[in-house]
Amino acid sequence: MSQPEFKYLPKLRKKLFEVVFGTDTRAGKLFDIVLLWAIVLSVLSVMLESVSEIKERFGYALFISEWLFTILFTIEYTLRLTITAKPKKYAFSFLGIVDLLALLPTYLTLVVAGGSYLVVIRSIRLLRIFRILKLGRYLREASVLSNALSASRHKILVFLGAVVTLVMIMGTLMYMIEGGESGFTSIPRSIYWAIVTVTTVGYGDIAPQTVFGQFVASALMLMGYAIIAVPTGIVTTELANAEKEKKESEAKRACSECGKSGHERDAVYCKYCSAKL
Repeated sequence: MSQPEFKYLPKLRKKLFEVVFGTDTRAGKLFDIVLLWAIVLSVLSVMLESVSEIKERFGYALFISEWLFTILFTIEYTLRLTITAKPKKYAFSFLGIVDLLALLPTYLTLVVAGGSYLVVIRSIRLLRIFRILKLGRYLREASVLSNALSASRHKILVFLGAVVTLVMIMGTLMYMIEGGESGFTSIPRSIYWAIVTVTTVGYGDIAPQTVFGQFVASALMLMGYAIIAVPTGIVTTELANAEKEKKESEAKRACSECGKSGHERDAVYCKYCSAKL
């Protein structure tokens, strides 16, 4: 490479970085939107390929399109590794790992048949839409939900432990009452019936035939409604607590000049009067 060409290489790398990793420029936003459409079309082609009628008529076209999309995403992934200042950091980041996993299924088909269906992993890449459309507020709300679920995990685990104990006892009891004549051929199969019943799914593949068995089943069905309501109440309570903490945190960020709140946690200046917080 000649010296004049080498001189412009850093500028080209900076420009590519702004386009590939940034969304503030028109070119960067256009790049990400085109990328999102490519992800949607590639996932759609894999789904259509699973339909036998469509595969018979357009199987070859879908096969070619999948490889074209894979080559496109491979070039994009390689480009991201090349132009970023810290390729290792990107490669081991959440989006970097997702980008890599989006490539592997198609290459996996060279070794394992049917591996291409794992291409649906690419749909996770659609999370970039939050960054493109500046939907950060939704991510903050997702953080509130995540905190609520994390805070309620111990209560839910205790509750699940109680439910598991209940279905084991009721399943064993139904095995003793009904026996193999009614389809309760083993304790594990009876526990399966108890799980289906307590969750109000009711497949109907196994059903009690005796009066006492039907009475026990009725009691278990009624308990199922209460069981479904418990985790909902636990999470709802924690959501209310998380929302309360959020509002209290925002209130603490009130501007000393205009008194208005609702500022971001990392805000330095008031968004209403521009005074320093």
